[in-house]
Formats: sequence, C-alpha cells, structure tokens
Amino acid sequence: MTEAPAAPFEGELLERLRAGDEAAFMALVDRHGALMLRIALMHVSSRAVAEEVVQEAWLGVLQGLNRFEGRSSLKTWIMRIVANRARTRGERERRTVPMSSLAPEADEGEPAVEPERFRSFEDPHYPGGWTVPPQSWARLPEERLIAGETLERVRTAIARLPARQQEVILLRDVEGWDADEVCDALELSMGNQRVLLHRARSKVRGELERYLGDLGEAA
Repeated sequence: MTEAPAAPFEGELLERLRAGDEAAFMALVDRHGALMLRIALMHVSSRAVAEEVVQEAWLGVLQGLNRFEGRSSLKTWIMRIVANRARTRGERERRTVPMSSLAPEADEGEPAVEPERFRSFEDPHYPGGWTVPPQSWARLPEERLIAGETLERVRTAIARLPARQQEVILLRDVEGWDADEVCDALELSMGNQRVLLHRARSKVRGELERYLGDLGEAA
C-alpha cells in the first residue's frame, strides 16, 4: 500500500509544531486526544493506565516530529503511535497479571455469524443461503433506533469485541475514516482490515438483532 501525501495545510501545522508553538500542540491535543484515549482503553486495564499511554504517545509524537516525512496524514501517524504504545503496554500487563484473572479474548478465527444460520452448500434450492436471515428493522420507529439505550447497546457490543476489531470498527464506523486511513494507522493489510471490520459489524449487528427483536415483539 502506497501512503498518500499529507494534506497541504499540515505542512504549516508541522512547521509550527517543530518550532515549539504551544497553541498548535494544544489544538492537536484537543483534536485527537479523546480518540487516542479510546484506542488506549481497548488494550489496557484501566483509564489511569490508558491516560499514561496517551501521555507517552504524545511524547513520542513530539520526539518524532522532525522525522515525520508526511507520507501519511498526521492523524494516522499519531494513531499509529498510540495504538502501538497501547498494545505494548497491554502485553506487558498480561505478562504480570495472573493468568487465572484474565478472561480469554475471543478467537479471531471464529465465524462472524453462527454457521447454523446458513443452509448447506449441498442444498438443491438455495445453497449456502440464509436459514435465519438478518432481521429487518424497517418497522421499528426511528426514535427507537436512535434512542440512548440503543446507542448504549452499540457501545457495549463494541466494547466486548477483541481489541483489533474494536479499533477497526471505531475508526471506520464511528469516526468515519476510510479504509486506507485505517490500514495506515493500524498497520493492516486491506484484506485483514476488511475481515476485522466484517467480524466486528456482524457481532454488533447480532447484539442489536436480539435487542431490537425484543423491542419489536413488545411494540
């Protein structure tokens, strides 16, 4: 994958950052700090540790400014730094915490959708098709789909995903990044990014199917 050149306005921003412009740095923190914290929280045990990771990442940003060549956008470079720091810190935590206290992370090789929801490929009428298709939410009132409780279910479902799936669905579907940006920030191949996003979306949709199905029956 070839990195796209940084946006023209970033050249001026980089000059200000390299010159030690505190206002430029604080604007960068305001713009990206919250997302950096969310990324860090996916890998470590507590908010306090995540905040330390973000501080370490900002230090890495400042130390690396003179080496940043602008072959990718500033935001993807920053997210790459915090994601790598967070993974390293999370691995260090797992080595020091008793194994009995750690819940196993979901298997990345598991199917995104339960196999029993599909017909056999030997089915003469609809090989490989749905036996239990995704539910339609068209009949549910819009206010229910966007209600606070529904959105909280989405957030909870995302938080249950393996960290790599959380990263991808957060950047693609919550932050609205495009696939190239996500691949650059998380150092993923395009194919791996697609697989992680598909699995994450399928699991979140499954959670919503169960929740909204109950709402539909109660309506």
